[in-house]
Amino acid sequence: MLGALLAALRGGDALDQAFREFDEMLTAGQWMFREVHGVLAGGDPADVREAVFTRDQDINRLLRSLRGNIVTHLSVNRNADIAACLALMSIAKDAERIGDYCKNLYEVTEHGGLGQTPSVYEDRIRTIPDDIENIFELVRTAFRESDTKQAKVAIKAADAVRAACEKLAIELLDDRSTISTQEAVACSMQTRYFKRIASHLANIATAVFGRIEDLDFRKPPKPGGGEQNAS
Repeated sequence: MLGALLAALRGGDALDQAFREFDEMLTAGQWMFREVHGVLAGGDPADVREAVFTRDQDINRLLRSLRGNIVTHLSVNRNADIAACLALMSIAKDAERIGDYCKNLYEVTEHGGLGQTPSVYEDRIRTIPDDIENIFELVRTAFRESDTKQAKVAIKAADAVRAACEKLAIELLDDRSTISTQEAVACSMQTRYFKRIASHLANIATAVFGRIEDLDFRKPPKPGGGEQNAS
């Protein structure tokens, strides 16, 4: 399985540094999400704006360094496992996109948090960030320990978030009476970004036990649909 292969490849060279940089990217994304969650719950966006945008730049810097380290590893190791390196490159992009979506989510908070969401939707949307924070922990543990069981739990939880967000988005599109256009747009953007973050976390979890060709494409949370892209 890919998780065991990735773990076995961790040595003391540039690839080992790339793994550490990936973990730093995921940690930074988790921190960004937690800070934005606090703003959504009623915090002042101005208090965390600079820190959130700085951390996003840190993630971008780490991605560039990670790519360079993978290229270095492949250049000096004739027997390097190309599939594992490609997998790490792929999920590093997932981690970078999580940072982008956290930043986008922050930008929505500048126009109002969960407290301004109509009560018919507020309680349902309010639970989603807590679920995503739990998925972050599951994914980080699964990746660090090559734990297939934790990875599958994370994917199942991410699928539940994706399904809840999709249902909310459809209801918001159809609602023409209980919510204003501005509120509907804000709520729709929040659910959209929540869904995308959950999807990228699930894709990272897939790398723990899946094949390289499975990355970016997973079965939908409900039967009857085609495969979905994580981006």
